[in-house]
Amino acid sequence: MKNIYLSENANHLLIEYLKADDRQIRPVTGEPGLDSKISTHPDIYMCKLGVSDDSPVFFGDPSKLKDKYPFDVPYNAACTGKFFIHNFRFTDQELLEKAKSSGFTLVNTRQGYSRCSIAIIDETSVITSDEGSAKAMSIHGIDVLLIRKGYISLPHYDYGFIGGCCGRVGNEIIFNGNLSAHPDFQAIEDFILSRGLSLKFFEEYMLEDIGSIICTSDSAGKSPYTGYIK
Repeated sequence: MKNIYLSENANHLLIEYLKADDRQIRPVTGEPGLDSKISTHPDIYMCKLGVSDDSPVFFGDPSKLKDKYPFDVPYNAACTGKFFIHNFRFTDQELLEKAKSSGFTLVNTRQGYSRCSIAIIDETSVITSDEGSAKAMSIHGIDVLLIRKGYISLPHYDYGFIGGCCGRVGNEIIFNGNLSAHPDFQAIEDFILSRGLSLKFFEEYMLEDIGSIICTSDSAGKSPYTGYIK
């Protein structure tokens, strides 16, 4: 069975779609003491170490987190399965050692919210609106589609991020909201389809950053910290 770690605030249309094909939704309810605007975001608590459904998930210790940046980003690294991308000043040391021992190429950026801001497409392809991260990743040979900032909702903030509003499940990139309303929709669609993947989105509501859609199998590890997962 596949587990989908998903904000409890995710739209019901997304939830119903993800429930298909023997998938178990694991709602993230959040930890007291963290910023309530992002405390239900899965990518605050865990880091998936790869792109396949069988890739392991590193579950962080929520007691190490605080409600202000950069103390809420130790686990918010982006990992394509070949590259591990984060601001290493803020990365949790245990997670960083895991990335090193797993043989990932390390890519240092100034962006602490790396997983939020980077949509992982395959092992060498990503989408982001963060120019600094795009430059750092391109230097390492990652194929980057740079899109415009904004056009993604994140309540109480000016805008959200592309990585936080989507996730890969099997060979499909699933977006939480209406991707076709984004001004770079055609470029995004072409980029994904050219990698042999499909995409799914929901025209009924606006794109919203919910802290990523994280899919893993039962064999890929379980969280020892159950307080923030229903």
